[in-house]
Amino acid sequence: MHFTKLKLTTLLLFILCFNFNTQAQSVSDSIFTLEEYLGYVKQYHPIVKQARLIASEGEIKLLKARGAFDPKIEVDYNKKKFTGTEYYDKLNAAFKIPTWYGIELKANYENNEGYYLNPESTVPEDGLYSAGVSMSLAKGFLANERMATLKQAKLYKDISLNKQSLAVNDVLYKAIETYFNWLKSYQEYKVYNDYQNNADVRLRQVKSSFEAGDKPAVDTLEASINYKNRALDVEKSRIKYIKSQLELSNYLWLEDNTPVELDYSLIPDVNSSFVADRVLNSSILEINDELLENHPKIQSLSLQRQQLVLEKRLNNNNLLPKIDVQYNFLTSDYENLNTLNTKNYKAGLNISMPLFLRKARADLKLTKLKLQDIDFNLSSTKVSLLNKINAVQQEIDSYEKQSDIVQNLVNDYKKLVVAEEKKFELGEGSLFLINYREAKLIETELKNIEVTNKVLTTKANFAQILNTLED
Repeated sequence: MHFTKLKLTTLLLFILCFNFNTQAQSVSDSIFTLEEYLGYVKQYHPIVKQARLIASEGEIKLLKARGAFDPKIEVDYNKKKFTGTEYYDKLNAAFKIPTWYGIELKANYENNEGYYLNPESTVPEDGLYSAGVSMSLAKGFLANERMATLKQAKLYKDISLNKQSLAVNDVLYKAIETYFNWLKSYQEYKVYNDYQNNADVRLRQVKSSFEAGDKPAVDTLEASINYKNRALDVEKSRIKYIKSQLELSNYLWLEDNTPVELDYSLIPDVNSSFVADRVLNSSILEINDELLENHPKIQSLSLQRQQLVLEKRLNNNNLLPKIDVQYNFLTSDYENLNTLNTKNYKAGLNISMPLFLRKARADLKLTKLKLQDIDFNLSSTKVSLLNKINAVQQEIDSYEKQSDIVQNLVNDYKKLVVAEEKKFELGEGSLFLINYREAKLIETELKNIEVTNKVLTTKANFAQILNTLED
């Protein structure tokens, strides 16, 4: 397995080739947007592909259950010959068609001969043909294993689709969280880098003023210390940014399962907060009963309950006695259908029933317990889901308010720094006070980045809970 480095131009080429339907970049060719990133994750990430196998498993199980209703051909041939005597030569061929309500249609051909053949197996010279039906009158008529298995398989197919949706949703949430962490690390790096540039400019200005005799030597020392501290912060944030970019690469793959290492020239979209609701599909404000009922977790539990209802119906049916009947018309002339009449027939009746029905009663009680358990689970999941949604909505509101407050603080601290710089230029302020004000400004800008990141990650969490990440 080899890693591939891609510039955004190459990325966009792949996007066009694989029909991601993303819009063209209008800001810069070096920006890797959240929408483009999610396009890759949804299309090529191995775990997303693996999740799609869950739905395939449901379809295969449904196909297997339908196989119980496949027509069958049976051939039973036995022959015995010993010391020159043919004891028997028996052929019994049948064609059976299972139907829904425990009824089976059957056509049969029988041809037997031999010296020691049982008299009851004697048939005409050309063999004996029969056509008839067998059915269960009590146990196995309105509900039987074959019917229940097929109905449960149909429900399992829908359950598997819900499982797939939840699995993909979980992967996308982790991928989005990683992108927002990459964005946060990039913004922090930019802040430190910008203020390192400021410290460099200020150091050169202070040195010029010192050389001109306007500033004392201690100011050059303080400006130099401040610059070195900023350089240290830049290096720390740069490593953190690189690590976050490598973590992002874990979610980038191509069609042939080739992992992609993101090129360092690519940067995240700093305007992600403005498109987050649209990309995450998380702009739902009103949570109603219909939304909860359609949630994959609730639907999955409801479908499992329907499976148990079918199982309960089957277990109730198993309390009935087994009464199997069959009736077959007999003829030796298969070309003449008029020979199939009630004068020549073979009929049978089979009745059986356990005396205590302990197994059937125990199975029924266990199914009832499972139904009670899943009812409790449904009620609990609905309440838990609703409380999670309400809690996350409150978090989003709180973080957005915090973001507004911190942004105002940033603006205020910027004004303080500018005012302090003007005082310093006029010889009234001190470099120490400028550095102090600037340090508080940097601290507040980092808080602003952190709060904005919390807004984005909380919205992603909200979308994950609502299961709106997976389209």
